[in-house]
Amino acid sequence: VLTSNLAYRYGLATNVAGGTHHAHSKMGAGYTIINDLAVASNYVMDESLNGGTIRGVNRVLVIDCDVHQGDGTAQFDLFEGDDSRMLFTLSLHCESNYPRYKANSTFDVGLPDKMRDEEYMEVLMKSVNHAIEETKPDFIFYDAGVDVYENDVLGRLKITEGGIRNRDRWVIERCVTEGIPVAGVIGGGYDKDVEALARRHAIIHEEAAFVWRKHKLWQK
Repeated sequence: VLTSNLAYRYGLATNVAGGTHHAHSKMGAGYTIINDLAVASNYVMDESLNGGTIRGVNRVLVIDCDVHQGDGTAQFDLFEGDDSRMLFTLSLHCESNYPRYKANSTFDVGLPDKMRDEEYMEVLMKSVNHAIEETKPDFIFYDAGVDVYENDVLGRLKITEGGIRNRDRWVIERCVTEGIPVAGVIGGGYDKDVEALARRHAIIHEEAAFVWRKHKLWQK
């Protein structure tokens, strides 16, 4: 919630946790209990919840780059029957990975095992551009899962740390240059070397800081 408020105010903010995208409205799943992406989406679109601190947000897009599909977020219907407020989801995930039975996101992009940096960036750019053009969001949540990493215990892709860095910078830059507030969360990542994992999770914050300075967002 705090990250959402800061992103709305300055155009960009990131959280050192978050991305619990498997939880459904009625139950937890996949190591997650509450779906923070859905809760925060509800918060930014409902002025009775945010106390009017966030206004004019009626269309939210979740860009989910975790290696696992954001099946929980995909199944939320926050404002049933109210077409004036909409939650859209783009899930860019490894098709063969968890969950076995996929939900229907607004946009699903199932990737093949062992995909590498160049192919991944090509698909990412095309998918994100398409989702933004189609949904015209007022606010974006970005799940920057690092379980796409080539040596992740539960991932099946072959993305390098440099590839993750390029991904995060490009997505954040794309949102900022469009003038769409973006709130980033760290998403999944699995490694017995906790320090190495922490360094990968830090990439989104480092790249957000780069974009923050480049566009002088503190002046907003």
